[in-house]
Amino acid sequence: MKKEKIEIMIREAIPSDAKEILEFSAQSGSETPFLIYGEEGLDLSESFETMYLEGLLEKDNEVMLIATINNKELIGIASVGSSHKEKIRHVGEVGITVSEEFWGFGIGTVLMEEIEIWAKESKVIRRLELTVHADNERAIHLYEKMGYKKEGTLARAMQIDSVFYDGVIMSLLID
Repeated sequence: MKKEKIEIMIREAIPSDAKEILEFSAQSGSETPFLIYGEEGLDLSESFETMYLEGLLEKDNEVMLIATINNKELIGIASVGSSHKEKIRHVGEVGITVSEEFWGFGIGTVLMEEIEIWAKESKVIRRLELTVHADNERAIHLYEKMGYKKEGTLARAMQIDSVFYDGVIMSLLID
């Protein structure tokens, strides 16, 4: 039996990735109820996503990283969104998604490590935060492993098929 060697690469997203990112979001949205979107994905036009990615390249407190296999197939995304407002521009909101086919392979860990490295190197981001579906034990375990601390519960943070679910807010201080 011959084993196939795959190479996973993580890099900053660029404008030409827009179409693939939108396709990935629709795919990943249909794979799990834990994202804020469903099978509609991000529901953005390719031109809007392209402009968004162009703008990200100029910001010192926001980033989108993508994980690919053999520099082709997109299998994961991690991002940090932030504000331009001076008093809160040091706070980055983390989002992460990995294709279901690659759950359990450590892709999420690597993406979270890269986000933390980027935040430290940014010299701007001093707090990373995220809100996770309270029932998403796998994600909560990952975030705790990465040093994130639970700060509280957001009652009814998400509604799926007329059922409310709590969210857990977690953060990592960068110092």
